Amino acid sequence: MAYVISKDCLACGTCKDECPVEAISEGEIYKIDPDLCMECGSCAAVCPAEAIHLAE
Repeated sequence: MAYVISKDCLACGTCKDECPVEAISEGEIYKIDPDLCMECGSCAAVCPAEAIHLAE
């Protein structure tokens, strides 16, 4: 189950810089490619808005 970014995203780029597999793309709200996400949680751990969580 991949991580997802909610609408609470600040688009600060912190998660993108932390992702070891470059699964996160920029935008008004950043997005995580579920096919690339390895579910390591690195992005969620550094998100200042706590906008990243496991998909349901």
